[in-house]
Amino acid sequence: MPRGVRKTPLEKLNEELKEVRESMKQYKDCLITLEEKEKEIQDKIKLEQFKEVSSILDEHEMSIMDLKELLISSKTDVAE
Repeated sequence: MPRGVRKTPLEKLNEELKEVRESMKQYKDCLITLEEKEKEIQDKIKLEQFKEVSSILDEHEMSIMDLKELLISSKTDVAE
């Protein structure tokens, strides 16, 4: 008993191509999502690093300007 019309090799290849393109789109979408998550995590890391620096400044009763001056003077000392 026949089950239906057989697909031609061209029809099979077109279906396979369609499936491959759909898979590629899914992977690209996933990559975009992962890149966004990577950026969010990097931003959180920077924020935590700034918190640590701020905490150290508070411990030493220093301001941002004090730190800036300290860094500039140490850079000048190294250059000499």
